[in-house]
Amino acid sequence: MKVLVTGVKGQLGHDVMNELAKRGYEGIGVDIDEMDITDGDSVQKVIGEAAPDAVIHCAAWTAVDLAEDEDKIGKVRLVNATGTENIAKVCHELDCKMLYLSTDYVFDGQGTRPWEPDDERHPLNVYGQTKYEGELAVEEWVEKFFIVRIAWVFGVNGKNFIRTMLNLGKTHDRITVVNDQIGSPTYTYDLSRLLVDMIETEKYGRYHATNEGLCSWYEFACEIFRQASELDPVYGKVTVIPVSSDEYPAKAKRPSNSRMSKEKLTENGFALLPTWQDALHRYLGEIEI
Repeated sequence: MKVLVTGVKGQLGHDVMNELAKRGYEGIGVDIDEMDITDGDSVQKVIGEAAPDAVIHCAAWTAVDLAEDEDKIGKVRLVNATGTENIAKVCHELDCKMLYLSTDYVFDGQGTRPWEPDDERHPLNVYGQTKYEGELAVEEWVEKFFIVRIAWVFGVNGKNFIRTMLNLGKTHDRITVVNDQIGSPTYTYDLSRLLVDMIETEKYGRYHATNEGLCSWYEFACEIFRQASELDPVYGKVTVIPVSSDEYPAKAKRPSNSRMSKEKLTENGFALLPTWQDALHRYLGEIEI
């Protein structure tokens, strides 16, 4: 199987390429230097010449707060919506599978019930809106599609919440973290295995994929420092203080509810990901802290 992966310089694209290689598949990795997804001709040429059996589309604008700036909204839409549509059209022409990485931000983030894959979508910020528009493009153009919504992602190849906490922990004794946003941290190493499992099948549709278990960002931070202190005692001196989202203003509205139902994975024979605590433990063993 030949698979083209966009966004290979990011956390997830990097791990997807490694997983494809482990299984003996031909992975073709592209980033903006190789293929500008906002340029329809570029997308047509690169994917057309590669003629893959599947495209795993990881590339996206993910700077959530910056996306709210008036002068950035057009660019965000160009990347997340138009760029995705460009890829979807070529996948339609080639009749190949397309797996699109989306986000829980396509929902309104309210309540406490876990979001189901087919729930109505009501995005609460620009990033969520443009990812939703990307979903619509995939659904319109591609027959063999997987839409996989993820949340709270961390990986070896890039910036993420864990690295931010560890860096702060080296210079601060006290750190404040919001405790009223609930979700599931997700390790790109685990996620990449699931994504490749998916494209080996024809079990198309919308899915949610995160590591198992729930926590607040505050609880996540506490566990990061607890586990990190076992590797370096300096992190044991950090006190994490819970605060409300109101005390931590941000440009983009954040979901208070990022709980995601993963029953559809089980129903279709896909293995659930390990617990987020286990994923964190393995991740800390992979990076230098």
